[in-house]
Amino acid sequence: MVAVVLIEDDPHIRRLAAESLAKDGHHVETAAAAMEGLQIVVAEKPDVVILDLGLPDLDGVELLRMIRAISSVPVIVATAREGDSHVVAALDSGADDYLVKPYSVAQLAARIRAVLRRAEARSSEGPLEVGQLVIDRQAREVRLDGESVELSPKEFDLLTLLAEHLGEVVSKRELLAEVWRQPYGGGDRTVDVHLSSLRQKLGESAKEPRFLQTVHGVGVKLVDPDAG
Repeated sequence: MVAVVLIEDDPHIRRLAAESLAKDGHHVETAAAAMEGLQIVVAEKPDVVILDLGLPDLDGVELLRMIRAISSVPVIVATAREGDSHVVAALDSGADDYLVKPYSVAQLAARIRAVLRRAEARSSEGPLEVGQLVIDRQAREVRLDGESVELSPKEFDLLTLLAEHLGEVVSKRELLAEVWRQPYGGGDRTVDVHLSSLRQKLGESAKEPRFLQTVHGVGVKLVDPDAG
């Protein structure tokens, strides 16, 4: 049985989604406001959170950041807000998926299965080590030369994906699809900004790379600077 917390202020959507997910065998707790939802997440430690952004007491993106500060629980944003800026803001704040209303309950159930599969895969794998860089996927922590490196959720996901393809060039199209769950199309700036920030936090620059090497016109790869 999957434990789901549904944070949604629309009573009709909340009731319909909760009843349908319960029929699928899920245990569902619901909340109509952000702080109520946060209390349930803290107390129940669910397997997945479904989060609306238009909440009466606090913007959903702010709530998402609060959840991410205390938990790595998969979060699916389900909202009426459309457009790249909203999607990017939610994903950068730690959302695992983004679903635009109106959506079918079948689609929501499929998204739940997908994020749980990814979470299970992360938790079953040990840390990734690239020279003195250690990436703990389960704890979502990074250490370099024994010191903690503070990364945003998307910076962590970006670094992890590159580490999982160590030495391989990964294109921006692939990065957008895997990290941001977006098709390629004008999102290369998003990748560039995150790569630049990630380089800085790893103590390097594009002109003097150590771990992150750009292959112009192709993509970027993560390498072990101490290997040969």
